[in-house]
Amino acid sequence: QVQLVESGGGLVQPGGSLRLSCTASGSILSINAMAWYRQAPGKQRELVATVISGGSTNYADSVKGRFTISRDNAKNMVSLQMNSLKPEDTAVYYCHAHVIVLGRGSNDYWGQGTQVTVPS
Repeated sequence: QVQLVESGGGLVQPGGSLRLSCTASGSILSINAMAWYRQAPGKQRELVATVISGGSTNYADSVKGRFTISRDNAKNMVSLQMNSLKPEDTAVYYCHAHVIVLGRGSNDYWGQGTQVTVPS
């Protein structure tokens, strides 16, 4: 089995910064894509940023230039540096990983979510 554990959420004033981290553990052979999603109250979960094993990244238009996703393949970790935060960034942020599991093929896993609040 595979677990994703997130950390780093909290309350920050507009214009401030936060860094989210997520570490995957368990019977991991390799991890293809890792990503951050977010879900604001009353809204659907949306993709924020992705990074594949080779390091290529992709961002939602709403966070381009403000957020940076990175990963440490040796530690099975993905991070999201969030700068110039806005009230509209308020959401629960979820880590996601597409994992090749030892003896089981591939599967998608989610973290438990971490709250980010930027008051207006």
